[in-house]
This record gives sequence, structure tokens and C-alpha cells, in this order.
Amino acid sequence: MAEKTRKRKADHIRIATTYNVQAKNITTGFEDAYFVHRALPEIDKDKINPSTTVFNHKFSAPIIVSAITGGTSEARKINATIATVVEEFGLGMGVGSQRAALEDRRLEKTFAIVRKKAPTAFLMANIGGIQLAKGYNIKEAKKAIEMIDADALAIHLNPLQEAVQPEGETSFKGVLEKIGEIAKELDKPVIVKETGAGIAAEEAKKLEAIGVKGIDVSGAGGTSFAAVEYFRAKGRRNAYNRRLGEVFWDWGIPTAISIVEVAQTVSIPIIASGGVRSGLDAAKALALGASLAALAQPVLQAAVEGVRQTRKMLRVLIEELRNTMFLVGAENTQQLHKVPLVIVGKTAEWLRLRGFDVEVYARRGVRVNLGG
Repeated sequence: MAEKTRKRKADHIRIATTYNVQAKNITTGFEDAYFVHRALPEIDKDKINPSTTVFNHKFSAPIIVSAITGGTSEARKINATIATVVEEFGLGMGVGSQRAALEDRRLEKTFAIVRKKAPTAFLMANIGGIQLAKGYNIKEAKKAIEMIDADALAIHLNPLQEAVQPEGETSFKGVLEKIGEIAKELDKPVIVKETGAGIAAEEAKKLEAIGVKGIDVSGAGGTSFAAVEYFRAKGRRNAYNRRLGEVFWDWGIPTAISIVEVAQTVSIPIIASGGVRSGLDAAKALALGASLAALAQPVLQAAVEGVRQTRKMLRVLIEELRNTMFLVGAENTQQLHKVPLVIVGKTAEWLRLRGFDVEVYARRGVRVNLGG
């Protein structure tokens, strides 16, 4: 079993860095969100402070690297590279599913390297919701946390990926209850994350009710795991799963929509991931209600090239965020959460049909004087 898991992780890295596995006909929805430009920002760009405190941890900027990988020798190098830069920049990161190392202790070092390289950064351990349904419990959750001396545990939900994967496990009955048990027993925050298909208001409400302390929406519009499985099936000449990957390539809730659905439903921190590709995207995510923005694909591509490229990529991202903050007149992230944002198009239409307030974002700070 461990060897199969390790091989699958190696396939995922190879495919994600070789083929175009981005969404084709569905977008994040960020393109439907427009900041209101401030011709008089009345702030000094050099004094903008993008730092924030979430999960009782201070981040120099509201950016984390999403769960990417682990369980292979290449994954160890990638994790070491990302952790090195995350530590330098005062950010945070998650590791990929630790199932492989829980099955084979020899693979623990591919994950443990992150704490060695990032002694003070915010780190998230990672186990699968489906593994909880199949027998994982508090013991495995604690092992995953101890493996990387994590600050939080991410439990990932990947029904789409499991549904299109040849070896997929789809018995999700009881997952919610098991997440609740883990959240109750752990002394670290439990964050539930999707893997590219988004989280709707209904699930967010259930997760908050059972004690989950954060939600990573991981919406549609970025990397598609159905696409990754499409290429795996194609390589194996598995016509059935290749067809499933193709049909469900663009399945999911767009990221911007998922952020609003969750933000207007629960009061726990939201991590916005799924197609975040720039500091402007990150700023929009925060203005929509997220506490942190996370990205994986661009960081993976950079990490394969090394520390220097990863450093450059994240530095540019943070500078784009600061630039956006300057242009909307936000000196800090608290102000960024309150600047006006106009939502139009399909994103606005979806949210209105689902009963969410779109206008509230546009009206922030508006003072209309109709008097003579």
C-alpha cells in the first residue's frame, strides 16, 4: 500500500510540472471582482504593513503555500526548498498528504524536513478525510502533527479526485463525524481544506458546528485534480478513467464564489486557495472575506528550479499585494478587508441566486449626498 501511495505522489508531481492541468472552461471568479481605484490613496506605499495574525500566529504577509507534496525523494527536495523560503519571508506552508509516511516510517524525512528548514514558520500537517472514514483516528492525527511539529492539522476533502481515480476510495459516509472527533480531541486547530472543487455554505456551517477552526476553500479555477487523473489514466491507457477525468475536468465551485459563500456563513478564518496566481488575486480574496491566501502550482513550478526562483516568485507576489493595497488606500490588512469591491458577471449572478449579499462589498465606505 505504501509503495502504491508513494508512486501516486510521484505521478502527481511529474504530471503537475509537465502537463497543463489547469481548469479549461471554468475560472476562479476573481476576474468578476473589481477594486475601486483610489486616485488619492493618502498613504505612503513604503509604510504599508501587510502582516496579519491568524490562528494565533503572526505572518509577515497573508500568504501561505498550499499543501503540495511529500513521500518521495523529489518531494523532500521540494519541501526543503519551499520551507527555506517560507522561513525567510515569515510566511506559512502546508505539506501534502502524510498518508505515505504514516504507512512507511522511512518516508517521514520527506515531510520532517520542513520543520528543520523552517523552525519558526506556521506549518500545517495533512491527512485525508477519506482515511478517517477508513479507520484513521486521533492516533494518526497526532503522528502527522508530531512528524513535522505542526502548528495545525489540515484534513483534506477530495471526493472529486477519489471519484475519477482508478484506485479512488469513495466511502465518505461518516467523514464529518470523524472530523468532529479529531477537532474535539486535538489541542491544535483543525483546518478542513478542499482540493480544487470548493466548499459551499452548507458544508462550511456543518464544519464550524463540529469545532473546525479554519476552512481552506480550495475552489475551482486553478489546478484540476480531475485533469491530473486524466493524464495518469491516459498514461496507463485506462479509457474509462481518462473519460471521467475529461468530463469532470472543470467540476467545482469557483474560488471567489466559495470564499463569499463561506465568509457570509461562518465566523472562523478562511484560507483562499484555488487558482490564486498573483498578489492582486490574493488582495481580492482578502477583500472578499478570506484571512489568508494560499497557492500551490506557481510555487511548485518555482521550487523545482530551486530556492532562488522560489524566493523571487514569492517576493514578486508580496510586492503585487502591497501595490494593490497602495492603489486602494489600505495601509494594513485590516483596512484591506474593508475596501470597496464590485462583483459582477457570473460570480454576482451565482451569489444572488444562492441568496448571498453582493452589494455589501461595493458599498463599503460610500457616503452618498443627495442634498443641494
